Amino acid sequence: MSISHAPPVHQSGITSISKDEESPLDLQPLVPASARRARVPRWLRRTTGPVLLLLLWQLLSATGVLPSDVLASPARIAEVGRQLVADGSLPSAMETSLRRVAAGLLFGTVTGTGLALVSGLFRIGEDLVDAPVQMLRTVPFVGLIPLFIIWFGIGETPKTAIITLGVTFPLYLNVYAGIRGVDAQLIEAGESLGLSRWGLVRHVVLPGALPGALTGLRYSLGIAWLALVFAEQVNADSGIGFLMLQARDFLRTDVIVVCLIVYAFLGLLADFIVRSLERLLLQWRPTFTGR
Repeated sequence: MSISHAPPVHQSGITSISKDEESPLDLQPLVPASARRARVPRWLRRTTGPVLLLLLWQLLSATGVLPSDVLASPARIAEVGRQLVADGSLPSAMETSLRRVAAGLLFGTVTGTGLALVSGLFRIGEDLVDAPVQMLRTVPFVGLIPLFIIWFGIGETPKTAIITLGVTFPLYLNVYAGIRGVDAQLIEAGESLGLSRWGLVRHVVLPGALPGALTGLRYSLGIAWLALVFAEQVNADSGIGFLMLQARDFLRTDVIVVCLIVYAFLGLLADFIVRSLERLLLQWRPTFTGR
């Protein structure tokens, strides 16, 4: 009787297989299902919705379902926008509004970030700062416009103050939450490595709070444009809000829509800048980007 020889067994208990005994099937790399889908350019996917909406809008206007005195057609709005650009009204208004938003954003960023650092890094700062800030943020900043007019007059100061107030609180909340959300084990690791208090703040706390700060900046930018609409109703003689007020008096829905589109695009541009800043500053933090 012949005895077949079994493959040698190593000490680990795993049977070894020679190269001649390998499976004839070649191993195929696994490809995620998302990578096997037809690749459509992302810019095309992102623009499909707005384009379809514009086509529907134009169709409703052309068929008379949407009267021009209720809402002008996209073609009419494009023509009015071209006229406002040609006579210099829209560029001048945009320059004035951007200057107001930039000033309010600067002052609000400095104020909100400074208060959050004091309240987030120091317990005594939290005891002194956090409660008043939480009370003030529940007060609608639009309701403070009459007080700002009494205090600062009807010039540029109350407009900048309204935008500053709208920017301050979202930034404060997110920076404060980012600081207090830093993992305590990272603090302990930094202390064990001999980092000083300032070293911990610089190398551990601030980088950990940066994602929250950038999120707060995105919120603040959105509120800044909202505050600008109210600010430019305070005896304004220039700016996008001033154009809207004039258009309202003359029942020009086409000019109003042009101004709203400008607001939307400026807000989208500001958000794009902050998101690009996030990708640049947060390269060390890999995150899920969707499938």
